[in-house]
Amino acid sequence: MRIVSASEAVQAIQSGHRVFIHSVAAAPRRLIEAMTARAGELRVVEIVQLHTEGEAPYAAPEVSRSFRVNAVFVGPNLRQAVQEGRADYLPVFLSEVPKLFRSGLLPLDVALIQVSPPDRHGFCSLGVSVDATRAAVQTARTVVAQVNRRMPRTHGDALIHVDDIDLAVEHDEPLPELHSPPLNEVDRAVGRHCAELVEDGATLQLGIGTIPDATLAALAGHHRLGIHTEMLSDGVVDLVEKGVVTGEEKRVHPGKIVAGFALGSRKLYDFMDDNPLVQMLDIAYVNDPEVIRRNPRVTAINSALEVDITGQVCADSIGERLYSGVGGQMDFIRAAALSDGGKPIIAMPSTTSGGVSRIVSQLKPGAGVVTTRAHVHFVVTEHGIADLFGKNLRQRSEALIAVASPRHRDALAAEARRRFGSW
Repeated sequence: MRIVSASEAVQAIQSGHRVFIHSVAAAPRRLIEAMTARAGELRVVEIVQLHTEGEAPYAAPEVSRSFRVNAVFVGPNLRQAVQEGRADYLPVFLSEVPKLFRSGLLPLDVALIQVSPPDRHGFCSLGVSVDATRAAVQTARTVVAQVNRRMPRTHGDALIHVDDIDLAVEHDEPLPELHSPPLNEVDRAVGRHCAELVEDGATLQLGIGTIPDATLAALAGHHRLGIHTEMLSDGVVDLVEKGVVTGEEKRVHPGKIVAGFALGSRKLYDFMDDNPLVQMLDIAYVNDPEVIRRNPRVTAINSALEVDITGQVCADSIGERLYSGVGGQMDFIRAAALSDGGKPIIAMPSTTSGGVSRIVSQLKPGAGVVTTRAHVHFVVTEHGIADLFGKNLRQRSEALIAVASPRHRDALAAEARRRFGSW
């Protein structure tokens, strides 16, 4: 590992290169700034990334001749660029992203990462995001690291030796933090219904947002819960401190919290720092349904933008307008269904903030089906739980309409009768 300045480090990037950027809260801001500053001398550099927190200056219109993003998840910092055709979206299960690199389908020239300082044995840590970054580090021709003393030192697959880092830039800065807004009554109601489905001894996977937060807040009375999830959030820390999460009934990494990346407050990052309870692992393993299903009563709670009355789930777009990505929803939904006593759950408010029903007769034209109707077992809103497993299309529509907003039920019921008839 050779210590250099940021401007010198990004000289490793040349026109026509494919560059990976470390994910979520681990995006190396100093390296990103230095790379973008070279826009005038670079052309056709492809940026491959998952979601990253903070700005994405390389996706700005004025540098579109220099950089083009190929994103496997469309976060807020890329939505406009994707919608305007200046960036691309690559739909793929999160579990298969490492395969894109390891198979050589997307060979990487440079990986820009952020790590903790090396320990006395020469090992740095990828910290809050191992996800697909481990595969990027293993396959990129050149690895450039921002070494940040504020990065938590995490265990599992996060360790990377200094000999595997070509160029390093020492730059300390706080990691981006996510502070969830206060929960409203709808959030709390959805969370309570989700918590009703969680059995003691279950292994949980939850995503990001107020619904997962509300669900975790409603689990204080549960016992012996385990965590095997792609994303780790603050709410898990609270349950560990209350003795709710022990992981003692897990069959895969019993007693450990397994995750691929983390996003939350400094409280979460401090909890993770040098904590052997937390295992940050390669997302190809974390999200492998064959691994997940071996745990008991896997309860996977994921969100959706809309669900039609047959149970089709759109989670990555609003009509044709791309909003997020496939992510790991299907990885965990299928694994939960295969787990002994598992429960695959889609949870969401029944309406948007503008009062539009999220349960619809048909998905919007151009909408992507992230999770098929055959995979969904439970759909939860503030109005209750729709149990869809074993139900035909007519019965499914009845169950889903029962948890839709009362203002929209009559219109949905009329459409259901037109399509499926009635008894």
